[in-house]
Amino acid sequence: MPLVKNGRIVTDLFVHVSDGDELPGDGAVLISAARFLADPETLSRRAGKLGVIWPNNRAVDDLVPYLDRLAAVALVFPSFRDGRAYSQARLLRERHGYDGELRATGQVLRDQFVFMSRAGFDAFEVKKDADAGAFAETMKRYSVFYQPTGDGRVTALNRRMQLRHSESAGQ
Repeated sequence: MPLVKNGRIVTDLFVHVSDGDELPGDGAVLISAARFLADPETLSRRAGKLGVIWPNNRAVDDLVPYLDRLAAVALVFPSFRDGRAYSQARLLRERHGYDGELRATGQVLRDQFVFMSRAGFDAFEVKKDADAGAFAETMKRYSVFYQPTGDGRVTALNRRMQLRHSESAGQ
């Protein structure tokens, strides 16, 4: 499954480890929320990066105490019609200041890439190679937005205000 991160197709460094499988001694792993919450202290001490796959029907407040220990949080889109992961992403980025990898997984469709990015996602597990290529192109297409959101980009209004300020300071 291709991974798109920061607008480029990249090698996924994280290995998905099922609940019954043994964790490798080191290396980056993605584990389920249930497995993580069963023993977060021990899992946080293992060598290698740790990521958690967080379901969209669970409150992110349960994850907040551990955010500083997580290199990645994968939020699940079980259906393209289910947008709860958008809200989770914005909460993690804007309210809780999470600055690690925020990954969209599940039904990640090409016509939702821009919206997911604007919500704060910076990595996307896609089903098809063609979607990965389309994502990279889509992200280049849009450079200015009107609404402030979780991706940290400066809005069109803020750009105008900065330009006016610099022009008035130069006079």
